[in-house]
Formats: sequence, structure tokens, C-alpha cells
Amino acid sequence: MHHIRLAQLDDLAAVEAIVQAAYSPYIPLIGQRPGPMLDDYAALIAQSCVHVLVADKGVAGILVLMPDDGAMLLDNVAVHPDRHGCGYGRALIAFAERHARERGFKAIRLYTNEAMSENIRLYERLGFVETHRAEEKGFRRVYMTKLLTSTP
Repeated sequence: MHHIRLAQLDDLAAVEAIVQAAYSPYIPLIGQRPGPMLDDYAALIAQSCVHVLVADKGVAGILVLMPDDGAMLLDNVAVHPDRHGCGYGRALIAFAERHARERGFKAIRLYTNEAMSENIRLYERLGFVETHRAEEKGFRRVYMTKLLTSTP
């Protein structure tokens, strides 16, 4: 069993550990630390942008959401590699969609690194559609959007 809640400052170490564990394997693939490894999670937690998925009394995954130009931006979703295969990533994305819908957003957006092809395929399976590709902040990114219906 798991639940998702807003992150508190007490969760900072767990959030940072999950980001480190989830994104470190991509460093050799993209030639630098992925964007999520550069974020200021203390500031994001203070802004109420970070949610955590808690399972077995510990933080197993994180989600960073922020309003962005009329849509909800799913800025980061990460599950600790030791917890892969439990459905936590899908649970976090479903939560993000509900959260966006409840706040009146008609779409949810995300971007991922072009080299993270397995993530792109997952997002496509979940109904996200690629809108464009661009280089931003030194990263080759794939931008995707999912239109939200009024009911899930």
C-alpha cells in the first residue's frame, strides 16, 4: 500500500537520494548530469511543488508539478530504482493528472531527454503525444502533452 502527499522539508534527503539514484545511470548516456539532478529541491519543497509517494514507511518516489502557461508541467517524476516494477511511476503520473484536472487544467505537459527512449515510450503508452523537440540548457529534449478530459 502507498500514499502520495506533499513533501515536507524533512523529506529533502530522501527526495535528493531518489533523484540521484534514478538519474545517475543516465550520466554516461547523455554526457552530463540530467536536468533533475541540478534542481534545488529545498526551494521546490518550500514552493509546494514536490509530492512524495510513501510506501512501506519510506519515500519510494517523487513528483514535481508546477503550473506553466495554462497547463500543468510534470517537471519530474522519479522512482527509486530499488522500487521499479511496483507501479509507483504510473501511480505518480495518474496522481499528477488528477491534481491538474482538479485545478482546472486542460492539459499536462512534460519533457524528457531525447536519450531516455524508454521514458518516451512509457509516456506514449500513457497517452502523451510528442509536440516537438528542442535543445534547451544544453539538453536535447522531447516535449510531450496529454489533453485531460473532465473525468479520468
